[in-house]
Amino acid sequence: MPPPNQEFEADCIRRILAGEKALFHDLIRPCERSIYFMLLSILRNETEAEDAAQDTVIKIYLNLQNFRGDSQFRTWVLSIARNEGLGRLRKAGSRREDSLDAETDESSGGYTPAILTSWREIPSEALEREELGVLLRKAIQGLPAIYRNVVLLRDIEEMDVRETAVALGITEGAVKVRLHRARALLQRDLAPRLKGFAPKRGKLFGWGA
Repeated sequence: MPPPNQEFEADCIRRILAGEKALFHDLIRPCERSIYFMLLSILRNETEAEDAAQDTVIKIYLNLQNFRGDSQFRTWVLSIARNEGLGRLRKAGSRREDSLDAETDESSGGYTPAILTSWREIPSEALEREELGVLLRKAIQGLPAIYRNVVLLRDIEEMDVRETAVALGITEGAVKVRLHRARALLQRDLAPRLKGFAPKRGKLFGWGA
């Protein structure tokens, strides 16, 4: 995903607040995918995520004047999306957001380092295969929420550590630890299934014959 164009965003916001409301579509369009996947990660239901995404966009528009530029616009947007998703869970009486003690999050011990350090390690020809895409999506959706959200923002949306921390309301250390553990869980889940996707030359993640 290309980095946000902060000058474009700032100009759009200024002009929207000055009355050029039609520019809001151009401003929010680069964030739409991130908003939806953040909400899908929290709500685990496509229809509900779509509905929540629409409400999130409306709230962003209505509160645009409150954006002060202290963080990236996308970070601010995803914070609103996350609050919308968690608010819906609370209203439903079923908070699915997992919790870990802060001490556990910040700790560097107690887990096995993951071999998988980046989705970029998957050969491009394998990523293009629909079956692998389905496996990856299912594996990510099967993660506990605290890990799923970090993987979504860091590895799928390619947000940096600071931006991810702000969007999720956690520390940068927690982002790093959760991402490491998430990748380890994904590796454990996917390793047996990915052997069939290994290219003829070389090995996928070092696995296979």
